[in-house]
Amino acid sequence: MAKLTNSIEEYIINLLEMSNGMVEIQRSILAEHFSCAPSQINYVLTTRFTPYKGYYVESRRGGGGYIRIIEVEMTDDYSLYTREIGEELTALRAKDFISSLLNQNRISEREAKMLSLLLSDRSLEDVEDKNKLRAKMLKMVLLAILDKEV
Repeated sequence: MAKLTNSIEEYIINLLEMSNGMVEIQRSILAEHFSCAPSQINYVLTTRFTPYKGYYVESRRGGGGYIRIIEVEMTDDYSLYTREIGEELTALRAKDFISSLLNQNRISEREAKMLSLLLSDRSLEDVEDKNKLRAKMLKMVLLAILDKEV
């Protein structure tokens, strides 16, 4: 199943690259192309194309329904980031957020590795409320990335 999921993700990413960051496609056509159930397409969309990874997904159901996937640029709006991060942040969501920052050239590979280690469950294993601390730490890092005042 992981191989199919990866194949669907790669296919959609290639479509996005060919269409300058926005693609509209019918879920049924994708499912037919990969000989899978439409629910598998939904799984890929909800796990691989999230705001934390730099994507916005919109769908319309029905006979003429479609899926619109838009690659979004990170802005300098700190309040937008803080809303997306929220008060608590899991290690997986933090990693997705870091990947998005890396993909949009906001941070270097080295910085991404350091942040991933810093915000990992392993680094915070002795902390009582690690998801709250992780969210607070990432927000502070974003202040530096966006060159905002503390």
